[in-house]
Amino acid sequence: MLATVAAGGAIGAGARYGAALLWPTAAGSFPWTTLCVNASGSLVVGILLVALTEVWTAPAWVRPFFATGVLGGYTTFSTYCLDIERLVAAGRPESALGYLAATVLTALVAVAAGAWAARRLLVRRVAG
Repeated sequence: MLATVAAGGAIGAGARYGAALLWPTAAGSFPWTTLCVNASGSLVVGILLVALTEVWTAPAWVRPFFATGVLGGYTTFSTYCLDIERLVAAGRPESALGYLAATVLTALVAVAAGAWAARRLLVRRVAG
């Protein structure tokens, strides 16, 4: 199982790195890339977990591979914390505080929206 999570984590971290290359954040500026990566990953977590726990029965390795590995590697608490520290060091404590709150709020809303949408679309489709 550890190898499964590690393989998924490598894929997710590679995707996050690719996002940073495609949409780099200049030093001292608001880290939109990390915010969007964490929000999109949270949205997919909401969808995936409803699909795997309420709609389909998947093999035992699927949830750890995708939820813990891929999405855990894609979303990034460490970069989020580093971004906050960099904003403070650049003399932008208000932006750092806003980013800190916006990321948590956005991630919670995204995971709830993903779960809601998955229940609305997938459960209806399976029941119908």
